[in-house]
Amino acid sequence: MNRTLDIGPLRSFVAVADCGGFQRAAGSLHLSQGAISQHVRRLEAAVGRPLVVRHGRGSRFTPDGEQLLAQARLILDLHDVTLLAFDVDTEQTLVIGSTEHAAAQLLPHLSSALEDELPGYRARFRVDRGSQLREGLAAGRIDLALLLGATEDPHAVQVGELELTWYAAPSWTPPISGPMPVVAFDDPCVLRTRALETLAQQGIPAEISAEATQLAGVQAGVGAGLGVALMATLGQPPEGLVARHDLPAPRPLPLAVWSRHGLSAGLTSSVADAVRQLLNPSHEVSTLHPLVPTQPTAFARGA
Repeated sequence: MNRTLDIGPLRSFVAVADCGGFQRAAGSLHLSQGAISQHVRRLEAAVGRPLVVRHGRGSRFTPDGEQLLAQARLILDLHDVTLLAFDVDTEQTLVIGSTEHAAAQLLPHLSSALEDELPGYRARFRVDRGSQLREGLAAGRIDLALLLGATEDPHAVQVGELELTWYAAPSWTPPISGPMPVVAFDDPCVLRTRALETLAQQGIPAEISAEATQLAGVQAGVGAGLGVALMATLGQPPEGLVARHDLPAPRPLPLAVWSRHGLSAGLTSSVADAVRQLLNPSHEVSTLHPLVPTQPTAFARGA
């Protein structure tokens, strides 16, 4: 049996992961849902293993599907970059993840900046918790992610720091006695940790008065007067909230651009420089690496 991994089915397979399902993948590639399903079946026949299985009303990738997904991205990268070397125009999708801390202020400007930096690419953004984004990077569902916190990971490039500010409702006043009420994201969260550490270092007792899984929930809790919250807003206060400079000044948090295994150094460098420009407009961009993917390596599980 002649078993080959054709580019068309591989592109459909990656689109299923990036778009979150067969129907959305079909719309993204301007194909029928049946064509996408047929492409996946062709890949399953080629590798001799199931790649996607039903899960409730949707579907999910099998462990073999996750492994092929990472390899498919490498194959498509090399395929498309080769065409570009011969001046063959091909638009590619770059999936960029971000936590909510950075999304509201950075992503709209980053999208515009990347149109100039990477004309052959179309950016698709995913906003999620840091742990979910790291899982997406490891599985190959996300190409790049903007994540807060210091790191020495070789797949992360430090691009700057985000200043942090305490916010409260206009009518909120600190407690006369008792712990400082803090509204925060569910644990784990680097902002939550930094908020509690900042208060503890000044000998101010604190307690989590309200928790939320999303930024809107944190802002709603603060707006309701449930406590204060530490946020990264790039100097733009959330509507209805006021900055509290009478509380201990927190140290800024490092921001890094993480890349998935096998992504070309040029793409990472371009996005990192675009983010640096947004954080510090006077920053000089680095000399970009050529947009050539690294050699394929084994799929790495875990984040």
